[in-house]
Amino acid sequence: MNSATFDMQKTATPLLNYQTKNYKHSFFSKIDAISTEIWNDLDCENNRYFHRDFLKSIEKNHSEIQFYYQVLFDHNNKACAFFSFQIIDFKINSIKNNFELFIKKIQKIANKIPFFPSSRPLKILIVGNTFVSGEHGIFIKDCLDKKIVLKEFSKAILQFTNTQNQLKIDAILCKDFKNESLAITVLWKEFQFKQFSVEPNMVMEIQSDWKNFNDYLAALKTKFRVKAKKALQQSSDLKTVQITSENCEEQLIKMMDLYQKVSSNAGFNLANFNVATYKDLKGAFGENYLLQSYWIGDKMVGFLSGIITNHSLDTHFVGIDYSLNKQHAIYQRMLYDYIKIAIDKNVKILNFGRTASEIKSSVGAIPQDLTIYFRHKKRITNRILHLFLQRVQPTAFQQKYPFKN
Repeated sequence: MNSATFDMQKTATPLLNYQTKNYKHSFFSKIDAISTEIWNDLDCENNRYFHRDFLKSIEKNHSEIQFYYQVLFDHNNKACAFFSFQIIDFKINSIKNNFELFIKKIQKIANKIPFFPSSRPLKILIVGNTFVSGEHGIFIKDCLDKKIVLKEFSKAILQFTNTQNQLKIDAILCKDFKNESLAITVLWKEFQFKQFSVEPNMVMEIQSDWKNFNDYLAALKTKFRVKAKKALQQSSDLKTVQITSENCEEQLIKMMDLYQKVSSNAGFNLANFNVATYKDLKGAFGENYLLQSYWIGDKMVGFLSGIITNHSLDTHFVGIDYSLNKQHAIYQRMLYDYIKIAIDKNVKILNFGRTASEIKSSVGAIPQDLTIYFRHKKRITNRILHLFLQRVQPTAFQQKYPFKN
């Protein structure tokens, strides 16, 4: 690094500036500190994951997380790249299910070396979006050499973690990169980042000749069409209610309870999502942010959420009353409703996200591999960690092929 300057004022100025060979790097601790001029230069808000309203909604409702945003400026002082990251407290014992053996090995060796802090959670800086799977933390203008940008970003983020001692950052995690991005992101290995695979995104292409949900059903093999109709029949007593910014508040408590039922059943969570965020997201994006609740009588038994951006419908969190799920096929109904919405909204891709890979494949989704890069600040610990990360593999599942062709 050539220089580092600090500005701790609460005005619309950077928290911190760095200068590297080709770019100036400015760090901000709030979305509101980034000027309109910078957003105009970036011209990134057509992707809603890089829209200031989306980022501000997440930031506003998660006070337990430290948010930072890094903007790169070129020689003309024009903003040309944007990185979003969060610092979280991660408790190693929050990993469950298929990671249990991995955890036991970590804890055994942790007794001999300072592998993970024993007196406090592991403090991780996450480059990406903690709550959404996919490449939603890095925006680089198409006119730039992405390898050069990523290399200089890496230098700046390492300098940031080394100089901001008060943050007590233990490790950096960069998530979630598709296979076609690996030719660029592989350069992180030069900075001692360790690469490993995580649960895939389950992605479904919406065919251009599907004009309605019946067209989707007609495209299924008989076995899977019968299964779909059975689930729709089982769930026929479910009443759906569209959640708006006006009626969201009154449903939040019930939504939180249902979300926690799903979250507590998951094998791995980086952080807990605050469903109060939905009210802001719905207010900001209207029909492009999906919220729908499911009821039996006067009891809410489920909800779904998702966002439409760049010709894609991305599913977000769901909530389910598991005690009624099997009887009323609540989760299966949600999957089919996502498909119906995707067709009606005329999107090209339905991104189901991670988890429940097999059931998602049974409705037509295929896995999209994702890669994460991880680096512990301590060199020896980082080397040992690599041996364990090699053992972390996505959960195996039986891929289904439900379509005739």
